[in-house]
Amino acid sequence: MKSRSKAVPILCLTAALAAALTGCGNKSPLDPRDPVSLTVWHYYNGSQQAAFDALVEEFNNTVGKEKGIFVQSYSQGSVNDLETAVRDAIAGKVGADLMPDIFSSYADTAYEVEQAGALADLSAYLEESDLEKYVDSYIEEGRIAADGTLRIFPTAKCTEIMMINKTDWEPFAAQTGVTLEDLETMEGVTAVAQAYYQWTDDLTPDVPGDGRAFYGRDAVANYFIIGMRQLGVEIFHVENGEMTLHTPREELYRLWENYYVPMVKGYFGAYGSFRSDDVKTGDLLAYTGSTSSAMYFPNQVEQDDLSYAIDYIVMPAPVFQGGEPYAVQQGAGMVVSKSDEKHEYASVEFLKWFTETENNLQFGSVSGYLPVRKEANSTQKLDQVIAERQLSVAPKTYDCLTAVFARMEELTLYTNKGFANGSAARKVLEYHLADRAAQDRARVTAAMEQGMSLEEASAPYVTEEAFEEWYTSFCDALKSAAGK
Repeated sequence: MKSRSKAVPILCLTAALAAALTGCGNKSPLDPRDPVSLTVWHYYNGSQQAAFDALVEEFNNTVGKEKGIFVQSYSQGSVNDLETAVRDAIAGKVGADLMPDIFSSYADTAYEVEQAGALADLSAYLEESDLEKYVDSYIEEGRIAADGTLRIFPTAKCTEIMMINKTDWEPFAAQTGVTLEDLETMEGVTAVAQAYYQWTDDLTPDVPGDGRAFYGRDAVANYFIIGMRQLGVEIFHVENGEMTLHTPREELYRLWENYYVPMVKGYFGAYGSFRSDDVKTGDLLAYTGSTSSAMYFPNQVEQDDLSYAIDYIVMPAPVFQGGEPYAVQQGAGMVVSKSDEKHEYASVEFLKWFTETENNLQFGSVSGYLPVRKEANSTQKLDQVIAERQLSVAPKTYDCLTAVFARMEELTLYTNKGFANGSAARKVLEYHLADRAAQDRARVTAAMEQGMSLEEASAPYVTEEAFEEWYTSFCDALKSAAGK
C-alpha cells in the first residue's frame, strides 16, 4: 500500500510536466460560468460587415457559449480610420477608446504596434499542428516579432485579378484582331491599350486625338512591389527588422515605360476613386484590382446620354514579359492586444474558429476574400460550403475566387515584411509616379487642345532624360520616406 501511495503523486507530476511541454493549448483558462468578453475592431462595411457579424453571432451562440467567450465586433469605417483609432488608443489620447482585444491590421501598422510592445505573442497559444493548416506564406507574413514569433493571425486574404468589360471588348477585338492572350503580360496590355486608343480615335475621324483609355489599375504600390518582384528584384528587402532598398534603373525603367508612358499618352487612365468606377462610366474597359473588388465591378455602363448592360471577363493579373509569376498577397490579418492569458487565449480561440474551412469560406464567398487554410483553397470545397449552407454568392465573386484557386499552384504570393517607416515608403510607391503621370497627362491634353498631335504633345515627357529626372526624384523620395 505504501508503494502505491507514493506512485500517485509521481504520476501526477509526470502528467503535469507532459501537459506543460505540449503547450498551453491543452489547458483552457476559460470558465463558461464566467465568460470573457472580447472586443473586435475591423474595417469591413456593407456585405462584408454583415457576413462577419453573422459569423460572430454564430460563434457566440455555439462555441463561444460552450467555452465562455462572448465577442462584440465594431467597424471603424475605413482602414485609415481603424489605424487612427488604434494609434490614438495606444497613445492614450483624450477621448480615445480603450484598445480592443482583437483588431484588423496590415503588416506595416502591426509592426508599429509591435514595436510599442502592445501585441500578444500568438505562438504561445498555437501548436505547430495548428500552424501547418494555414498557407505557409500567410503565416510567414505574421512573424513580425524580432524573435520570429507570430503576431498577425491570417484571417482573410486577397490577391489581384484583371476584370474586363466583355461587352465592349468583343467588337474591339473582332475589328482589330487583339486577343485575351495579349493581356497576359504588362507589355501586351500596353500594346492593346494603344490599339484601343487608336481604334476609338478612328471612330470619329472629324475629331482628331479623342481616343479613349483602355486600362487602369488600383494600388500603384502593388504595381511597383510585384512588378519588381516579377523582374527578380525585392524593392524592400527586410531582414532582422532592417530594410534595404533595391531600386535598379533597368527594372524601374520597364515599370515607368508600362505605366507612366501609357498614362501620359492616354492609353491608360485613372479618373474616379477606384478603377471599377471608371469602368462604370465607360472611361475604361479593363483594370487590375483586388479580388475583393469584384463585387464592385459594374453591371452596366452609365453615361450622361446612355446606359447599357455589360458582361465581364475575369483574367489573371498581367505579369511582365519573361518575369516570374509573382502575385500580390494582401488583406489585413487580425492581431491580439497584449493583456492577460484569459483574454489572449480566448482571442486565439475565436480566430481559430473563424478560420475553420467552412466558416472562412462562408465569409470569403460573400466578401471576395481568399480563405487562409490550405485545404480551403479549392473550388470543390467552396461548392460544398455553398451547397451545405445554402449561400447566395454573386457570380463575379465566385468567378474571381475560382480563377485564383485554379492558379494557386503556379502562383507565388508575395508581400514584403513590415519595417520602420513602411507606411511612408509605400505611399511614395503609391503616389510619386501616379501623381506625376496625372500632372503630365493634363499638360499633354492642354497642348493637344492647342492643335498639337498626341505624339508632339507627349514627346517631352517620354524621353530618356525625362525618365532619368523622375528616377532620381523617386529614389530620393523613397530614401527620405524610409529614413535611409
